Amino acid sequence: MLFWAEGDKCRDAVRLANSDPELLRLFIRFLRECYGAEDQRLSAVCNLFADHTARQREIENFWLDVLRLPPSRLRPSVVNVYSKYSQKKRKNKLPYGTCKVVYSDTRTVQSIYGAIQEYAGFDRPEWLG
Repeated sequence: MLFWAEGDKCRDAVRLANSDPELLRLFIRFLRECYGAEDQRLSAVCNLFADHTARQREIENFWLDVLRLPPSRLRPSVVNVYSKYSQKKRKNKLPYGTCKVVYSDTRTVQSIYGAIQEYAGFDRPEWLG
């Protein structure tokens, strides 16, 4: 259900981004326990804000710890800069930014799409390929 509500919908990977460490920890546990997700197909991408740049490595390591992933599975972080209209208004609202978990496996994403449709009782042909 988390993926249905919050996940990126694509055909070849399961992707879920959020700022809640426990939500992402649960999601990656689901992938590992229910789909046998292997580390070499899992990756993490941090989405940071300008006030995070001094702590970028600390934040990236925080997410790797939460997700129990080795450093090799971290993809380059995205750092959002402030616009001239919103400078400094966002400060400290998300102390660790957000993180996107990516599991690159077509079979898994198709299985999840099928399960959602079966459970919810609808057809969404564009999800299945």
